[in-house]
Amino acid sequence: MRGRQRWWATLLVTVAALIAVAGIVSLATGGSGAARIGFTRPRVASHWESLDGNRVRCGLCPRRCVVPPGGRGYCEVRENRDGVYYTLTYGNPCALHVDPIEKKPFYHFLPTTTAFSVATAGCNLDCKFCQNWHISQARPEELANYDLPPEELVAAAVRSGSPSIAYTYSEPTIFYEYMLDCAKLAHAQGLRNVYHSNGFIQPEPLKELCEYLDAANVDLKGFTEEYYSDMSDGSLAPVLRSLKILKEEGVHLEITTLLIPGRNDDPETLAEMCRWIRDNLGASVPVHFSRFHPQHRLRNLPPTPVERLEAARNIALREGLKYVYIGNVPGHAANSTYCPACSAELIHRIGYSVDVGGLEGGRCSECGVAVDGVWQ
Repeated sequence: MRGRQRWWATLLVTVAALIAVAGIVSLATGGSGAARIGFTRPRVASHWESLDGNRVRCGLCPRRCVVPPGGRGYCEVRENRDGVYYTLTYGNPCALHVDPIEKKPFYHFLPTTTAFSVATAGCNLDCKFCQNWHISQARPEELANYDLPPEELVAAAVRSGSPSIAYTYSEPTIFYEYMLDCAKLAHAQGLRNVYHSNGFIQPEPLKELCEYLDAANVDLKGFTEEYYSDMSDGSLAPVLRSLKILKEEGVHLEITTLLIPGRNDDPETLAEMCRWIRDNLGASVPVHFSRFHPQHRLRNLPPTPVERLEAARNIALREGLKYVYIGNVPGHAANSTYCPACSAELIHRIGYSVDVGGLEGGRCSECGVAVDGVWQ
C-alpha cells in the first residue's frame, strides 16, 4: 500500500465520516439512508482496454496501470474482475458537506455562495503532506459510505440551495464515472460543476469532462519532476498538460500551491513556475500560495513561515501575475482581492466571511476595469 497506514486510516475515517456528514444526511438521503462500512456499488469503468491473459490497461490517468485478473490499479479503487475493469467508487461517497465556495478554494468563481461537496475513497497520487489522507489513502470497502447514485446526489444539491456541486477532498479523477454522470445531471438542473484536482489525468477523459465542468482548482504541487516524484509519487509534466487543456477548453481555472518549508519554496523555481503560468495560462489566472501545516507523513516539519508565503506572493506579482493569494492564514491582507489597475480592495475576506462590495458587475467600483472571474 505504498507505506499507507491503512488500519489507522480505517479507524479514523470510520469515526470521522459518520460525524462529518451527520449534518446533511437527511438532506442527501431524504432521511432514509445511513452510511454503511464497506458499501460499494461496482460498475464497469470507462477508459480502459483489454490485454492478453485477461489483463487490462487503464487509460484514465498517466500511470496507465496494467492490472492482472483480481488486481487493482495504483489508486486501489479500480479492479480487474475476469478481464473486465470495474470502478468501486460509483454512487458511494464517504464525504458530503455544504461548504463555502472559498474553501475549495475558489476566489473568482461565485463568491459568497456554497458548494455541495462530495468525495469517495482513493487517490492516484500518494502525497506525504495530504490533509485528507484518511480518505484519499483508503480503499472504498474500508470506509463508511453512502448509497447515493447520481440522481439522488443532484437532487440533494438542489435541495441544499447551493448553485454548484464540488468534486473535492480526495482526487475526483478516481471517481470519474460518478463525477461525470453527476455533472451531466447537474447541468440539466441548472447547477454548476467545480472540482479541486491534482491534474493527474489523461487528456481524453479530461476533455470529455470539460464539456460539463465550469471551474477547476488544480494543485500545482511544485515545479520540478524531482519534487513530484519524491513528495507525491507522481510526475509534473501531465499536470502542466492538464492545466493547458483546462484553459483551452474554457474552464474557469485557479491554481493552488501548498508551500512547504525547504521543499518547494526556492525563489528561482517559484519565479520559473510563475513565468510558466503567465506565458501558458495567462496573467489573470488566480494563484493561491497555501500555508503548510504538519500532516500525514510530514509531521516533523514546521508550519510554513508567513514571510515565506509573502515572499512567494511578491515573486508572483513581480512576474506579472495579477491575482495572487495567501491561504491558510486567516485575516492576512493577501486573502482579499485587489484591482490590478488601481489597487482598490474589491473583495474583502476574513476566513469565510466575504464582502464583495468593491465589485460592480464584474468591474472595479473605483476605476471600472474588468476583473477576470465568474461573478454571477
